[in-house]
Amino acid sequence: MNKKFYITCAIPYVNAAPHIGHALEFVQGDVIARYHRLLGEDTLLLSGGDENALKNVQAAEKAGQPVQQFIDTNNTKFFELTKSLGCQFDIWQKGSDTLHHFPSSQNLWERCNKAGDIYKKSYEGLYCVGCETFYEPEELNEQGECFEHPGKKLETVKEENYFFRLSKYQQQLIDLITTDTLAITPDTRKNEVLSFLKQPLRDISISRSNERAKNWGVPVPNDPSQRMYVWFDALNIYQSGIGFGWDEQTYKKWWPADVHVIGKGISRFHAVYWPAFLLSAGLQPPKALFVHGYFTVNGQKMSKTLGNVIDPLELINKYGADPLRYYFLREIPASADGDFSERRFKELYNADLANGLGNLVARIAKLASVAPMLTIPAPRSFQDYLKDNPEYKHHIEAFEFNEALTYLWGKIKTLDIAVNEKKPWEKKGEELTASINFFIGPIQEISVLIQLFLPHTGTVICEQFSGSTIMAGAPLFPRLT
Repeated sequence: MNKKFYITCAIPYVNAAPHIGHALEFVQGDVIARYHRLLGEDTLLLSGGDENALKNVQAAEKAGQPVQQFIDTNNTKFFELTKSLGCQFDIWQKGSDTLHHFPSSQNLWERCNKAGDIYKKSYEGLYCVGCETFYEPEELNEQGECFEHPGKKLETVKEENYFFRLSKYQQQLIDLITTDTLAITPDTRKNEVLSFLKQPLRDISISRSNERAKNWGVPVPNDPSQRMYVWFDALNIYQSGIGFGWDEQTYKKWWPADVHVIGKGISRFHAVYWPAFLLSAGLQPPKALFVHGYFTVNGQKMSKTLGNVIDPLELINKYGADPLRYYFLREIPASADGDFSERRFKELYNADLANGLGNLVARIAKLASVAPMLTIPAPRSFQDYLKDNPEYKHHIEAFEFNEALTYLWGKIKTLDIAVNEKKPWEKKGEELTASINFFIGPIQEISVLIQLFLPHTGTVICEQFSGSTIMAGAPLFPRLT
């Protein structure tokens, strides 16, 4: 039986259309999933729509639309973006799915309740609608604002809620993370979580009144006056999408998740709250978290106020999906913050794609099309090439996508130098054939190893350099002026 690999991307809020930051995470998740598929593992990639948040209700009201219609429209935009980026998501689970997600989340609640970890109390606190969470005053900036959403005033909320005994699981969480039973990459994020866990953990609110929730979201079992707090149900999408509470056989096959791909702003919810809910429910925590950084745009934080929110679909329509994937994966260190600027995008496109990979393939293909009696072997398997490239393998498994691409472009540069030294264009007949035969194997290798990152380009090159003849093709990456 094949080994299984279950990977998720974070579940985006659908209060607005997707922006370029969402595209980054989808592509990172897709690379990891493609890698495990090419290893022959039974692989599942899941994301979906976080649809039960208060901010979705507020955005729908502002747009003058019924909530379900509003979130359905935006949810579709997110899923269409994944396809436009060339990402292969196997499951896209909606938070408003009453058939599977609602009963699944209620099942999780009932398990935690049975463990004695849910109780009701009156509470007053500062609530950030952007994060959908309560904050203590000491967790805020000097202006009394949340660090994730500066400029937004927090609401003072007073009501009776259900609470989860998070404090009960403090030591278990520390043990999980320090032993890498729940491995967190990179170490900086792991250390941040452990630092947070050094402070006494407070129990957290896991419900909202119907009044504040505007009657939207998953109803709390046996209490029609309350709805589940968004993180309790949203995190459960990772389980509800694979059968938890409605298809035990499928759930047992895939759970626990092998890795959750998330942004740094939600690491606490995934590294502290989520495993605690699962421990309480008697379920296995995920095996790993890969925490990526954020985008700035031209050196500034992305914000609607500044008007610098970039629509990734516009860039895909203009330049194609693979160049955008290349920029995300090469220019932005997988675990650190990065910057997007169209000027830098064009520089990288021309230098690495048009003049680098594209030019090399075009030169060899053109000469190969006139070389007599070429020996064209069948490309080898991904696993065979992987054995010959342990450094590349290490970078992928450490989520160092930029380093893996730097390694591959080193190979491209070496081939480029060899072409200039061998000068095959000065040769004819058997000499030309021998010269071109030297390059076919290495180009096939690059075409297969690059498919994780640039799936369309890798496939095109692989097909061009297979079969009985090699023909010159259209430029892979026409130069941008």
